[in-house]
Amino acid sequence: MTFRLTLKEIEPVTRDTHHLIFDRPDAFEYAPGQGVELHLLKDGWEKKGRPFTPVTLPNEPTLEFIIKSYPDHHGVTEQIAKMEPGDEVKMKGPFGAIADKGPGVFIAGGAGVTPMIAILRQRLHEHGTLAGSTLVFANKTEADIIWRDKFEAMEGLKTAFVVDEAGASVPQQRIDRDYLRQFVEPDSHYYLCGPPPMMGAVREALHDLGVEDTQIIEEKF
Repeated sequence: MTFRLTLKEIEPVTRDTHHLIFDRPDAFEYAPGQGVELHLLKDGWEKKGRPFTPVTLPNEPTLEFIIKSYPDHHGVTEQIAKMEPGDEVKMKGPFGAIADKGPGVFIAGGAGVTPMIAILRQRLHEHGTLAGSTLVFANKTEADIIWRDKFEAMEGLKTAFVVDEAGASVPQQRIDRDYLRQFVEPDSHYYLCGPPPMMGAVREALHDLGVEDTQIIEEKF
């Protein structure tokens, strides 16, 4: 289905991500983890849709996104960072293969954490705890960690933040096979989302550690 949305609020989250708030259309139904395609209703940009994932839950009155901008790409995300309240977008969807399959290890890189936000929030809403789940979240720098305080405050959720930079208060670490070994348990689920090269490397590492494809929950491209 196609919907027209008007931006209510926009605010920075990190140096290159923004929190956008829209009213949720009454007829729009989706499951946590599903994505949509947004088209800017701005001259020259109407046909250049890009996929994003709501971080709000289906029963909430707003539809909210956390979107990372890439100014050097001179594309849609650069334009989104310049949006102002009152600007409009066209939304298509929902779609996507990432869905709640139960507690597990949520492995994210950068803005790839956004599909996991709604799933974690939904599970916390339904069960009151995220016991049995771990978020492994990789970023370039410590300042890039989206929603760090909120994740750390989620009841029962274990967090493992890693970054590329040296001298941070969290480990400088790649999410490789040796690092992932500590999180692998038989019959667990592994949610995976991030840049394609990272996803490929993590998927291979998980396979090496005995994880089956049926245990991996990821977007299908």
